[in-house]
Amino acid sequence: MTLASMTLAGTEAARFAADLIRIDTTNRGGGDGRERPAAEYVAARLAEAGLEPVLLESAPGRANVVARVSGTGAGARAGTEAGTDAGTDAGTGAGAGGGPGTLLLHGHLDVVPADPSSWTVHPFAGEIRDGVLWGRGAVDMKNADAVLLALVSQWAREGRRPRRDLVLAFTADEEDTAEFGARWLVERHAGLFEGCTEAIGESGAFTFHAGPGQRLYPVASAERGTAWLKLTARGRAGHGAKPNPENAVTRLAAAISRIGGYAWPVRLIPTVSAAVEAIAAAVGAELPAGVGAPAAGELTAGELLASLGPAGALVAGTIRNSANPTMLRAGYKLNVIPDEAVGYVDGRVLPGYEDEFRAAIDELTGPDVSWAFANRERPLEAPLDAPVMTAMARALLAEDPGSTVVPYCMSGGTDAKQFARLGMTCYGFTPLVLPEGYDYYAMFHGTDERIPLSALESGVRIMDRLLAEPQA
Repeated sequence: MTLASMTLAGTEAARFAADLIRIDTTNRGGGDGRERPAAEYVAARLAEAGLEPVLLESAPGRANVVARVSGTGAGARAGTEAGTDAGTDAGTGAGAGGGPGTLLLHGHLDVVPADPSSWTVHPFAGEIRDGVLWGRGAVDMKNADAVLLALVSQWAREGRRPRRDLVLAFTADEEDTAEFGARWLVERHAGLFEGCTEAIGESGAFTFHAGPGQRLYPVASAERGTAWLKLTARGRAGHGAKPNPENAVTRLAAAISRIGGYAWPVRLIPTVSAAVEAIAAAVGAELPAGVGAPAAGELTAGELLASLGPAGALVAGTIRNSANPTMLRAGYKLNVIPDEAVGYVDGRVLPGYEDEFRAAIDELTGPDVSWAFANRERPLEAPLDAPVMTAMARALLAEDPGSTVVPYCMSGGTDAKQFARLGMTCYGFTPLVLPEGYDYYAMFHGTDERIPLSALESGVRIMDRLLAEPQA
């Protein structure tokens, strides 16, 4: 891109992001969401760029958009089209001409709820103040959706195409279970992803300022698995004024307390171990003994994180399994002891440590409380030495020389879990160059979510650079 075209694309990314923020796509869970207006907006922008988007509604108001862009490299298809829905037989082989397979770029259209009374700017105003775009989705992740839209729009104006065949997917329901979004697409319309071997989505590739002159860019190659649990305690119903050693509420409360207070052991998977070592080298930290072994010896989480300083935040959520109680439900009248009490726990599991997680929950719940998965998604870990990882690092370093790219494991999950079911290797890369003092990492699902316009411009440049590489 020329300087003028980069500026135009950056301006367009800001406009697209603001427009998308103004479309309230709040996902309250349990099927309560409406992404269709945003999906229609995205489909219109893709059509303006010469693509043929497919808009698919999984339920009334729950819509997804998929489009295909043909590349110029080996194995690329002629022309630019949306592709056809070939049912459920999605191929995952490399390109027909011997080049890399098709690359999926995906982002979600839904956002978590936002209470306007706690925001400085109304969360759905899409307001720009002093070069900063405010609103729910400015960080997670309408900003990245807008970057993709601006990029294909600029390619259309310039008559350019990427080196590699691409599929673009804009999904519903990522902020809940993906039942109406990526999961539905994978199960019902897998043919739209024919030939996709790798996928890039959220999150990672943003500037993390670890100290003076220490700029880190975490690129995600792993995700912890989702293990949302429903706990059920049963007991004997009775009068609230009488002693009752079989109180279901008491039994549930004891189990919840044990889970909430449990110190999960440190477990360093390859991605996190590599991240710890890369961060330590970048910030000049001396690591405690035990780092490098999967079990990390007798190393405590506190010791490890303290050694990394502020950059420890990048691995704090992924050095072990976790289980956090989040919801309780019991009783129907104050003076009646119920015979059942229910609680919910947000569990997250590292690759390779699912059995350890189950065994710990069995022990922590005890004999009086049963548990089951309310929602379960497997953990992911992709190769660190893949060509696409090298290309992502090169694109970032070209934009910000002197910075350090580090591996990253997401503490939560993304739609990558669904697309991995089709055999894709998944990474998180939504690049942004951020000014010092801007705590982007803390803004996910927070109040006053906002993004500098300069970061959106850098995102367009970096993604354009990445997708121009043949090995990417």
